[in-house]
Amino acid sequence: MTATTPAQALPVSVDAKSLPVYCPNPAMPLWSSHPRVYLDLDDHGETMCPYCGTRYKLSGPARPGH
Repeated sequence: MTATTPAQALPVSVDAKSLPVYCPNPAMPLWSSHPRVYLDLDDHGETMCPYCGTRYKLSGPARPGH
């Protein structure tokens, strides 16, 4: 049996009001912080943090220009 880490859990849902997407997000504990990085969403509205592997997924349509 393998343990599930937060990075392997379900993606963090991000709505259009939360754009741009960045990690670590405000819900993450301070002890697990890494440098803030802004993330580009792919064509499917998903992205992954290169530092911690947390996955983010856009819920709903993006605002024009995002």
